[in-house]
Amino acid sequence: VQLQAFGGGLVQTGGSLRLSCAASGHTFSSSVMGWFRQAPGKEREFVTAINYGGSIYYADSVLGRFTISRDNAKNTVYLQMDSLKSKDTAVYYCAARRGGLTREPNEYAYWGQGTLVTVSS
Repeated sequence: VQLQAFGGGLVQTGGSLRLSCAASGHTFSSSVMGWFRQAPGKEREFVTAINYGGSIYYADSVLGRFTISRDNAKNTVYLQMDSLKSKDTAVYYCAARRGGLTREPNEYAYWGQGTLVTVSS
């Protein structure tokens, strides 16, 4: 199972970015896909997750600003990030698991390499 995240970069406060995560080597359509992030000196934290049926969890800190979606035909999950803030600066990771939605990073078996998002003020 391989996950590859891309789309990070430098953006100004209030701007937008869209991250993508391409999956291969497993049954994508039946997997829960999640996004996590880790800021310098901080623990990895949950951002959002989506199951194969389209049910979604969001962290309170991104609710109303970030949108997760998936395209099962392309084995890809997306994270649309709008109204970005400096506190959103982090390395963003996509992850996958079998089973139900969860916010716990330890419940995800597969991880991508991360993509850096930097929000400048």
